Amino acid sequence: MNSVNRRSVLLAGLGAAGAGALAACSGSSGQADRTTALVKPSDPAVTAAEKKRTSTGKVHKPTLTAAPAMLELGGGVMAKSWAFDGRAPGKELRVSAGDTVAAELSNQLPDKTATSIHWHGLALRNDMDGVPPATQTAVRAGSTFTYRFIADTPGTYFFHPHVGVQLDRGLYAPLIVEDPKEPLSYDDEWVVVLDDWVDGVTGTPDEVFAELRRGMGGMDMGGHDTGGHDMSGMGGMNMSGDKGGASASPSSSDSGDGMSMKFMLMGADSDLLGGDAGDVKYPYHLINGRVPADPDVYTGKPGRRVRLRIINAGGDTAYRVALGGHRMTITHTDGFPVEHQRTDALLIGMGERYDVLVTLADGVFPLVALAEGKNTTGLALVRTGSGRAPKATVRPKELDGAVVTASKLRAADDVRLSPRKADRVHRVDLTGGMTKYNWAINGKAFDMSDPTAAPLMVEEGQRVRLDFVNRTDMWHPMHLHGHTYQLGGSGPRKDTAIVLPKKKLSVVFDADNPGQWMLHCHNAYHGEAGMMALVAYRA
Repeated sequence: MNSVNRRSVLLAGLGAAGAGALAACSGSSGQADRTTALVKPSDPAVTAAEKKRTSTGKVHKPTLTAAPAMLELGGGVMAKSWAFDGRAPGKELRVSAGDTVAAELSNQLPDKTATSIHWHGLALRNDMDGVPPATQTAVRAGSTFTYRFIADTPGTYFFHPHVGVQLDRGLYAPLIVEDPKEPLSYDDEWVVVLDDWVDGVTGTPDEVFAELRRGMGGMDMGGHDTGGHDMSGMGGMNMSGDKGGASASPSSSDSGDGMSMKFMLMGADSDLLGGDAGDVKYPYHLINGRVPADPDVYTGKPGRRVRLRIINAGGDTAYRVALGGHRMTITHTDGFPVEHQRTDALLIGMGERYDVLVTLADGVFPLVALAEGKNTTGLALVRTGSGRAPKATVRPKELDGAVVTASKLRAADDVRLSPRKADRVHRVDLTGGMTKYNWAINGKAFDMSDPTAAPLMVEEGQRVRLDFVNRTDMWHPMHLHGHTYQLGGSGPRKDTAIVLPKKKLSVVFDADNPGQWMLHCHNAYHGEAGMMALVAYRA
C-alpha cells in the first residue's frame, strides 16, 4: 500500500467485518437492525471483562517500530519490505500468563500508510484487538499507539497488522504466553515461523491483490464462477511456465487477452485441502525468515526433548510439516492443549499454530514445510551431531507418512467445553470464486465504511454455534477474534480452522468476551476481497 487509497482511508483490515454479511440464525432475535444496540469497544462491559482476568501485575513495555526494511533472507536474497524493527519475523515477545502487555506501536511506514497490530489468537479486551475500523482508528504514519492488555491464556500466538494486505509483508512476530504451571516436560523450545514470501522480490502484496481482483472472467473457465480455479480448457497449466509456481523470475506472462499472470498461480492441487490449494505464486517459502539455500539451524543434543511452536504466518499457503528422521507428538493447537497424538507430519493453514514434542536423534535433520499443493518447500535444520546438511530440495519420507489435521484431534479434558445446547446458531456460508474474485460471506462482501451494518448477533453468556458451509471450490482458514471455538462436540479448541471445499464445519464457543469481533478467512487476499463478518454482542 504505497499511497492513501480506499483501503487505508476506510481503515480496512484483513479481519474488517463484512457489512451485509449477516448469516442465517436460529430465530429473528439473532438478526440486528439499526435499532439494535451493540456493545462498543469502549463500553464498560469490555473494561469489566478485563478486570475479571487474573493479573500478575508485571508489565512488558516493548516498542514496535513498523518501518521500511531491506531484509536479508539468506543465500544473498534481499527483499525490500516493511518490518518491525528491521527484521522478519520480528523479535519474539515472551510473557507469562497474567502479565500485562503495554506495547507501543510506532508507525514509520512510507506514503502516509496507516497500520495497526492484531494480537492473533488472544482472547483480550476488545478495544485492544487492533482491527480498524471496528475496534480502533488505524494508526497514522508518524504516530504511535499503545496496546495495553492482560495476556491471561498460555499458548503460542503471533501478531500482525490488520490493514489491507500488510500481513503478507514482513510485519509479524511470535507472541509466546508461558504457563507458570507448565504441565509438559521438555528440555528446550524452538519457535518455528512459516511464511510464503513475495514482497520486494517479484512484487508487493498490493500488486498481487490488484492482479487477483481482476479475476479470471476473461479466461476459459468452463462457463462457471467457481470457488476455486476451474481448470476447464487449461490442461493443468499454471500459466507461468514454471514447475510448481516457485519461479523467482519477475517477468509477467500473459493469458492471451492482455491479462497479466505475474502472480496468479494455476494448477496447485492438494487432496488434503480438497482440491485447489492456493491463488498466489510465491518465489520463496521461508522458515524463520530464511530461504532453503541458507536455512535457519537449531543446534541441540541427542536425546533432548524439544518443544516446537509452529506458526503459519503466510498469506496464501498451507504447509505440511515434518522433521526428517523423527515422529512428532502434537500437544497443542492454537494455544490450547489436545489429547497427545503422534504423527509423521501435520497440516497447518494460515493463522494456525501447533505445538509438538520431539526427542532428538543424533545427526543433521531437515525440518521441511511443504507448500501444500504448490510443489515447493521451506527448510530449516536440526543439528545434534556431525554430518552433512541435506540438499535444499530434500523431501523426507515423513511427509508421505501419517498426516494429522485438526479434525483428527480431541480437546484435552481440562479445556473441553461442557455439553450444552446452543442458544444461538449462525449459518456462515462461504461464497465466491476466482472468476470474479468475489470472496464473501453469505454472498455479500464487506462494506468497510459501515462495519456494524449487519452483524452476527450474540449475547453474553450464550453458547453459540457457527455452521461454516463452504459453497466454494477452495478451502478457507476461518479465524474468529477474541474467542476460541471447539470443533464439534469434542474436537480441539481453536481460533482458526480449515473449512474444506463443499464441506460443512460446525464449531461452538461461549460468548464470554463482550465487544465487536471479526470473523474472516485468514487467506490475506480472500479476507481483503470481502470474506469477513462481524460477531457483535448485544448491549
